[in-house]
Amino acid sequence: MHNFVIKTGFAIIGLAALMFVIPNAYSTDLDTATYYSVTEVTQTSLNLAEAEIKNGNFDDAKKLVEFGSKHFSNNLQKLRTVDASLTDEVHISLIDLQSRQINSENQSEILSEIKRINEFFNTIPEDTEYNPNVIVTHLIIVDQQYENFEKNNDEFSYKIALGFVERGYQIFYSGTDYDERQTIELESFFNDLFDMVKNKDPYTSVASTNVWVQRDLLGTDVISTVGIDSTSLYNVIRDLYAELLIELDNGDYKKAEQIGIEAYLENFEYLEPEIEVADPELLYQLEWDMREELRTMIKNREAPDTIRTFLVDSIIPRLDIAEAKVADVKASGVVIADALAMKEKKPMGSATEGQKGEVRTEIDFIRQQLQAVKIYYEQGDTQSAYTTARSAYLDSYEYIEIPLRSIAPDFTFEVEIQFADLRNLIKGEQVCDEFGCVTDSSKRLGEIISGLQRSLDESERLVSGTGTIAPMIAFVSSFAIIFREGLESVLILGAIITYLEASRNIKFKKYVHYGIVLAIGATAVTWFIASYIIEISGANRELIEAIAALSATAVLFYVSFWILNKIEHKRWMEFVKAKVFQASTTGGAMVFVMLSFFTVYREGFETVLFYQAMFGFAKYMELWVGLGFILGIASLLGIYFGFRKLGKRLPLRALFGLTMGIGAYLSIAFLGNAIREFQVLDYIPYTSMLGTIPRLDINVATMTGIYPTLETTIGQIVLLAVYLVASLYVLVLRPKRQKALAMMRKSRANVNE
Repeated sequence: MHNFVIKTGFAIIGLAALMFVIPNAYSTDLDTATYYSVTEVTQTSLNLAEAEIKNGNFDDAKKLVEFGSKHFSNNLQKLRTVDASLTDEVHISLIDLQSRQINSENQSEILSEIKRINEFFNTIPEDTEYNPNVIVTHLIIVDQQYENFEKNNDEFSYKIALGFVERGYQIFYSGTDYDERQTIELESFFNDLFDMVKNKDPYTSVASTNVWVQRDLLGTDVISTVGIDSTSLYNVIRDLYAELLIELDNGDYKKAEQIGIEAYLENFEYLEPEIEVADPELLYQLEWDMREELRTMIKNREAPDTIRTFLVDSIIPRLDIAEAKVADVKASGVVIADALAMKEKKPMGSATEGQKGEVRTEIDFIRQQLQAVKIYYEQGDTQSAYTTARSAYLDSYEYIEIPLRSIAPDFTFEVEIQFADLRNLIKGEQVCDEFGCVTDSSKRLGEIISGLQRSLDESERLVSGTGTIAPMIAFVSSFAIIFREGLESVLILGAIITYLEASRNIKFKKYVHYGIVLAIGATAVTWFIASYIIEISGANRELIEAIAALSATAVLFYVSFWILNKIEHKRWMEFVKAKVFQASTTGGAMVFVMLSFFTVYREGFETVLFYQAMFGFAKYMELWVGLGFILGIASLLGIYFGFRKLGKRLPLRALFGLTMGIGAYLSIAFLGNAIREFQVLDYIPYTSMLGTIPRLDINVATMTGIYPTLETTIGQIVLLAVYLVASLYVLVLRPKRQKALAMMRKSRANVNE
């Protein structure tokens, strides 16, 4: 009973720690050990799925197929190092299987496919050297799934736990190399564990027994190290260092060195994961001091007092700090295992420059292949379409997966499923998702390819990161939007208030302010509605974003020329005077409320439209967009007070010229993105211009709208030409014509006199 209580108390910590201490004592090749473990887990999942199909539990069968497929996929790169050809063949078969529906109508086909995949596994040579990691991997899954079963009453998780403990049990009895004493002990623990799971005993009991089984399987005294409160390990290290100093005083440097090794290898290493979560730099310092500095001092037979000083002044204080920091982390509610799992994922953009370049090359090639798939399918050549689709994934996306999987494994798996859906559709398999099953295969093929195009963009973003140029463009563009949109409102409102003060109609000023507040509120509501519509748009989200970008282009085009026509100070002041005079003569307070409201809200509405379009393309750069917005607001406030103070001396021509240029740039960028969105949606043809037009980083491309396609290039060039011709007319030709007409009138007047 006492032992059972101890096991129960140690269970959770011990099992989490086992994730970090599984040794390869029975195999000199870690990749091979992983290979056998992963393939066995995958095969167990498929066998369980087969049983569920035969029992008519098709939903659980599909979940089990997905479970095994995802596990295999997440270990793909390690598997390829052992047998790339077999790995790729099994992988693509699993993904294809996982993407299919499982029901009574196709169960025989699914069972045949499972049998075919298992035959691949059967070609793997048996592990001639017993590898306990295979069983331990099964037992780790048992722990995870059984905990979920108890916590969430998830019967599917219970099925996995029961199935995997049973399979682990079978593997153990299939042949081991333990001595009689070890075998008897393991049989006892295994029987207990199996019975506990079958009886649905409490998780703490199951987990504690699981720890003991894994301890004996691995041949490590886990309970004496990781299965106890980590505080004990800190104390063990301190006690060992005290013994080390005694041995030094006795002149036994060899014994002291052994004790130092024991403190580090057999105790401190089990503390490393939690210290890494609490303070990675401190972990590095402790590792170096304990592993290198201390051992070097002992090997060099430095004076005991010197070594004592180093221990007392350096290692022990840092160990105390580490213990305190770990305690603080745990007290805050952080689960060490979860934190480490998060740390295992590399940050976005962490790939090497070589990998980034290779990813861009492969993405460009895949895009061409997807276009070829579509053409082949429309021509009825399903064999060529399937071969090309298979090659796009197996021969090209594989190189993207290498850096991508360590950054976003779940997303990588989602893309794999997209490729599988494409292949299954081409083969004539029924493809279903949350929107229903396929009725129009051609339409559905276009939707899958569109989704893959977007996934390729996302893959590039995750691997490449945002860089430095794209965020700066996002910042400047965001600043430009709010500055351009707010400038007109600021100048009109400044002029209104100035005229009211000059005409001693100060009483109307507060109504101007009321209108401004109402307009800001209405703009906020408009932003919320626009965001909500986009959020709930589902499958039509991309279309809405494309329409928003096109609408933004049209509005910017109109507004730019409206400003261009008022670029002269005289024209602008005439415009403002007319507005103020109209309101003043009416004499009603509501007139000023409505005047200021519509002045601000019109620009606010346009701002919402432009920012909604920008956020669709400035992915992962939202912070820079926000900073640009804040600086833009600050600049507008400065201009407002500058206008109140300087009046006519304010350089309106320069300001209006700047906003006109900003509007032109933004509209050209939005147009390029809008056309590209319609290309992805298959509404506009896609003609590649790679090699002729520069291929920009995806983030820079979305911020400029420049893509290597004929359609986007023509659209942007035409719009740019319109801007240039119109600007030439308004700024040069029209003033010359007006000046000439004025001179003619003056000459005629002189003649008439």
